[in-house]
Amino acid sequence: MKTIIIGGVAGGATAAARLRRLDESAEIVLLERGEYISFANCGLPYYIGGAIAERDALTLQTPQSFSTRYRVDVRNLSEATAIDPARKTVTVLDLRTGRSYEEAYDDLILSPGAAPIVPPIPGTGLAHVFTLRTIPDTDRIKHYVETAKPRSAVIVGGGYIGAELAENLHHAGLTVSIVERSDHLIAPLDFDMAADVHQYLRTKGIRLHLQSSVTAIEERRVLLDDGGALAADLVVLAVGVRPESTLAQKAGLAVNDRGSILVDRHMRTSAPNIYAVGDAVEVRNFLTQAPAFLPLAGPANKQGRIAADNIAGIPSEYEGTQGSAVLKLFEMTVATTGLNEAAAKSAGIDYDKTYTYSASHASYYPGGRPMSVKALWEKSTMRLLGAQIVGFDGVDKRMDVIATAIRFGAKVTDLAELELCYAPPYGSAKDPVNMVGFVAENVANGTLRQFFWHDVAALPRDGSVTLLDTRTEAEFAGGHIDGFVNIPLDELRSRLGELPADKPVFVHCHSGFRSYLAHRILAGAGLESASLAGGWRLYESVIHERDVPHHPCTFR
Repeated sequence: MKTIIIGGVAGGATAAARLRRLDESAEIVLLERGEYISFANCGLPYYIGGAIAERDALTLQTPQSFSTRYRVDVRNLSEATAIDPARKTVTVLDLRTGRSYEEAYDDLILSPGAAPIVPPIPGTGLAHVFTLRTIPDTDRIKHYVETAKPRSAVIVGGGYIGAELAENLHHAGLTVSIVERSDHLIAPLDFDMAADVHQYLRTKGIRLHLQSSVTAIEERRVLLDDGGALAADLVVLAVGVRPESTLAQKAGLAVNDRGSILVDRHMRTSAPNIYAVGDAVEVRNFLTQAPAFLPLAGPANKQGRIAADNIAGIPSEYEGTQGSAVLKLFEMTVATTGLNEAAAKSAGIDYDKTYTYSASHASYYPGGRPMSVKALWEKSTMRLLGAQIVGFDGVDKRMDVIATAIRFGAKVTDLAELELCYAPPYGSAKDPVNMVGFVAENVANGTLRQFFWHDVAALPRDGSVTLLDTRTEAEFAGGHIDGFVNIPLDELRSRLGELPADKPVFVHCHSGFRSYLAHRILAGAGLESASLAGGWRLYESVIHERDVPHHPCTFR
């Protein structure tokens, strides 16, 4: 049996290697129009910035090494130009010689990937404008940085690639600006979790132009839709990718409106004996089962394996993508999995949420830094829907635990029961993951009633409710929410008489822990109360990003 695979990298190379492991007698042909069949796509920005010093480190397998190890007929610089599903043939153009020929197949796997979107704005064809998707793209940017000596860079788009490039071009010595048409970077984050990211990047010298669009690119500047202009010796377009499905469409395979190839759970397309994997295919969201476009390396590898399994006679299905991802930004780590609030609302899910702020390891062991965790769950079932974490050390391992819990259908309260590794240099006896479960338990059983940063502006200031800040006097003096009175937590029991017994109390502290304690003290005294989720820390971060006018002490 003969299998042709069109496209290497994550999906295609994985499929070829898996198929060989399952069937030593199979004839396998891997066609790749580029020079490289397997390279570290996610490592490209770090070579530009110098963190990866050797270019060869980006090449995971050469055509020769892959062919030797897996006995695959590897043909790089060979472009598939047409597929005839009826005759089961692929037309191939040898880019070295210009010769075109046909190759027959029994099974065909498409792994064409995705291509960078080039927005329709004047100037994208100029010599100092780049996209980043392949090793040749990387070489061009690296060469330009080293030879043209640009001093300023503008990155159009604030997603994963754009943010990683911002860091790495900064390390390369450039002044970097990001232009993003949304109100926040990193689309899987909610705005409130992105606020800390924005402020941190600004401290590193990255200039952010949010809710802005580039209208034109000129020789040394870009023009913005607000009439402004930014210096730009180098421009990188990082506005997203589109599925490379032209070949599939020409062959009559079914695609969706975006152009993603439609496949079933076995990765089979609409044509017999043709499979498709990776960034070119439409996937299902694991949590909602709605169609999705989530171009990630991990899912592409899994899909390649599944296609090979099915060709080899092993029933195998892809269960969907939940969007687990992690991002390094200087010393900061940003991680997401599952649904954010926008996705949950779009899916019509009645959800609840909470915010926790926990140290990466035991507070008494040096070097611990806090991480901000946001978790969402379905109200009716307590099913864990998603999480976002922004912090420093230990973010990735906490998100991996939560992503695993989601994959196995955990309730958010199940996180409280997890027995996780603990030693002072690595964590706490009450791990940040456990803390999410504890808080959710309290919300579920009524021990904790929450209100949120977006509720604060609507709280009445007419005396009908009590607004209480339980931080210290020094913290209160350093900045507070208009209308809140200050009674430090440790004085609250002795000063309960100052609070009207017939009015509900909305209470906050720095991060939510002291206000929870205050909430329980107030409940014990018979007062109705609610605690601000995420506390002043989250509120101040979000309001700062909203550019709400304020004086040095009071946010209004």
